[in-house]
Amino acid sequence: MSGQQQRIVVLGAGYAGLGAARRLASKARGAAITVVDTRAEFVERVRLHQAAAGQSIRRWDLRELLERKGVEFVRAQVTALDPVAKQVYLDGEWAIGYDTLVYALGSAADRAGVPGVAEYAHSVAVPEDIRALPAGPVVVVGAGSTGIELAAELAESHRDSRVTLLGSEEPGSWLSARAAEHIRTALTALGVEIRSGVKVAEVLPEGVRLVDGTVLPAAAVVWTAGFTVPDLARRAGLDVDEQGRIRTDATLRSISHPAIYAAGDAALIDGPGDRPLRMACATALPAGAYVAKAIVARADGIEPKPMTFRYQLQCVSLGRRDAVIQFLHADDSPATRVVRGRTGAWVKERIVRFAGRAAGLR
Repeated sequence: MSGQQQRIVVLGAGYAGLGAARRLASKARGAAITVVDTRAEFVERVRLHQAAAGQSIRRWDLRELLERKGVEFVRAQVTALDPVAKQVYLDGEWAIGYDTLVYALGSAADRAGVPGVAEYAHSVAVPEDIRALPAGPVVVVGAGSTGIELAAELAESHRDSRVTLLGSEEPGSWLSARAAEHIRTALTALGVEIRSGVKVAEVLPEGVRLVDGTVLPAAAVVWTAGFTVPDLARRAGLDVDEQGRIRTDATLRSISHPAIYAAGDAALIDGPGDRPLRMACATALPAGAYVAKAIVARADGIEPKPMTFRYQLQCVSLGRRDAVIQFLHADDSPATRVVRGRTGAWVKERIVRFAGRAAGLR
């Protein structure tokens, strides 16, 4: 960057925020870059189901990770945003100013809407959610990728526990028939009881009650059915969708406040097939990298080309020795090719490690 030193603040040190900060550190010449996050450590979100099953997963010190790249790290809670004054308020007490803001605050488990979830259910959406599950039967609610991976990991790690997976649809129903069939076969082989076409009406201290009145007893209920994003952008008056995600233009700038870029789960980004990009590490990393590229280009007086993205793969682990790798068309619809079994597990692990390198962890 040329001219007066630019102040770039990145909110959030997840995949999108770290991806943006990493590229800005190497490309935004002379800029003062600050990353703000409530956590002192980075934990790979795509491994949280492993941690929930009692496995040890690696943690990275964010201050050490960022400061060795010349990026300032501030551990604080973002409590307010003033896009007119271009200030971010931290811990309700002090503020830092910015010229350009990268909003990458991510998402958390949606614990509203169904009675009892907030009070009694566990979740695996963020590191703070992870705590030891009591011994006994476990009910996993939500048959999406997170629910599938968690159910498989729990069943494989705790053979003496009964694991039930509940979902409104079949596990893997959004994938190809071949992939979905393998997921069901693998879960069944691990001893997971699958109940599809059901909906939870209430989470109880001792289990769940379905809409048909059936009560399923459990020592622990883990809620994986949906995510929510912070309401910071909405409170600040930015243009957001009904979930609170920042509406962005083709260069990932806020359509209402162009000094703010958004990436990751808290951003509404147009994707292929006229659908928003789904919340995923696979979309957060390229979005974060693109945001940095766009910021650098504009600082140099160059209008960046619109972000382009195509889906490649979706990976679903089924314990430590099995996984499904679903190849995708550009618009996220499933292609014919599927890799399964031990080869799939090997590919999944390599992809997770690659994501870590892309975020600057290795």
